[in-house]
Amino acid sequence: MSKTVRIGIIGTGGIARAYARAYHAIPEVEVVGLCDIVPGRAELFGEVQNFPEAQVFEDYRDMLDSLEMDAVSVSTPNLAHSFITIDCLKAGLHVLCEKPMSVTLEEAVDMAKAAKKAERILSIGFQPRYDPNMQTIRELVQSGVLGKIYYVETGGGRRRGIPGGSFIKKDEAGFGAIADIGCYSLDMALNALGYPKPLSVTAHSSDYFGKSSKYRGNWDPADFGVEDFGTAFIRLENDMVLYFKISWAMHMDSMGSTFFLGTDAGLKCTPASTGNWGGAWDGSVGSITIYHDLEGHQTASPIPIKPHGLTLFTEKVRDFVLNVQSGGKAPIPGEQIVRNQAVIDGILRSAQSGKEVSITIPEI
Repeated sequence: MSKTVRIGIIGTGGIARAYARAYHAIPEVEVVGLCDIVPGRAELFGEVQNFPEAQVFEDYRDMLDSLEMDAVSVSTPNLAHSFITIDCLKAGLHVLCEKPMSVTLEEAVDMAKAAKKAERILSIGFQPRYDPNMQTIRELVQSGVLGKIYYVETGGGRRRGIPGGSFIKKDEAGFGAIADIGCYSLDMALNALGYPKPLSVTAHSSDYFGKSSKYRGNWDPADFGVEDFGTAFIRLENDMVLYFKISWAMHMDSMGSTFFLGTDAGLKCTPASTGNWGGAWDGSVGSITIYHDLEGHQTASPIPIKPHGLTLFTEKVRDFVLNVQSGGKAPIPGEQIVRNQAVIDGILRSAQSGKEVSITIPEI
């Protein structure tokens, strides 16, 4: 492979602007193709984002047939993630797919299988993992200092943070807050635990804010087809349970902390911000505290928060590019994130049925 990694961007909507900034910051990259099904949007994106040499397409299959590329980033609405990713993998390309991985568990499994068969990288876009404080949380959980972990609570909530656009449309997004920002909360907790296998889930969801004209924002309540709130009780292997809660809108400033309860200590983590658009684990960490006993005294030990350099999003993209360039591995493997998708899939099935459901993940 040449020193420069030749990249195509599929989907030139809002999140693609973050990919554009990241690719401009990475000298090892040349963006050679832009694709969007909306006529003229890819061309405009190329002009605004300063990719004058990139060819533009309305059909990603034409781009695959026409260009010599090493990899693509997939930043389309959720419902297109799976089939576009699979086609790109079959074409011999490495793929960085934006979160959530897919809409259904079956799609996620098919994506992971396609990556394995093609022997190509499939990495999923969870940039909070690049926050050194997120890495500290994982290191503390994995170190054994907490003892046997038996209960985890995670989630996030925006006071008023319904995104609108394709995010609220069932036929484009597939789901709402549970996957949009909930997938970050799940990844934070499950990654820290080493991604244990989920076994079952009992869940509930609602859409009181999105469908109310009282709280109408940049969307029409009549178009609102997904959930804006969800909560779940998830059983994990190794006798652990995970309590999850997520909200796009609510009458509260925060959904609270993420914490891990162990037999020897507890770990409490707060997000860096709350309020209308804060409160979700899609960014940095505000504080980390260990609660433990020391010489017979109940003690709280704060962990210093570390600064970081590049934006988390750019670090995510750069790690993918460098692994493509070096023949390395997927930084955030699709095969692992299948378990994240399995939990989301179980939450949605349980919320719809009103019953506890089992989670079974096929072999990959």
